[in-house]
Amino acid sequence: MKKPAGKPPAAPKSSATAKQTESPSDAAPAPPKNGQPAGSEPAIVGDGRVPSASMRSYALLTPDLKELYFKFYKATYGKTELDLKTKEFVAIGAALALGCKGCLEGHLRKAKKEGATAEEISEVIAVTLGVAAATIVDRSDIANFHLGGLFEKPE
Repeated sequence: MKKPAGKPPAAPKSSATAKQTESPSDAAPAPPKNGQPAGSEPAIVGDGRVPSASMRSYALLTPDLKELYFKFYKATYGKTELDLKTKEFVAIGAALALGCKGCLEGHLRKAKKEGATAEEISEVIAVTLGVAAATIVDRSDIANFHLGGLFEKPE
């Protein structure tokens, strides 16, 4: 089919469009998934419990800080007195209390992988709820003081 006369030629491809058509060998190499420079020892070893370095929540951390964090995180899952399922229960409770949605989702998956049942996870949630509620009751002495209550000024 002929192009109508007088129609301007198509605009050149933008750099974004050009990048889409580059062959994989022309494109810049993908950043390593483990937060380490290419060719170095990976930070993620074994069962992959260290978070992915590509997560958006790590975008503003420098490579050095990511490496330190990943090493620390990995060390918390090393051999200790607690089994992995118990550690995941602790992590679920912490994620709930601190409001970390991504943490909660990840640790729920890991707990299920370690054999956690719905009943066990429900109990973890109940215990976390109890502790969280207790913190409100515990700190209500601040409100009581400001309202002229019976207690001394809280620490």
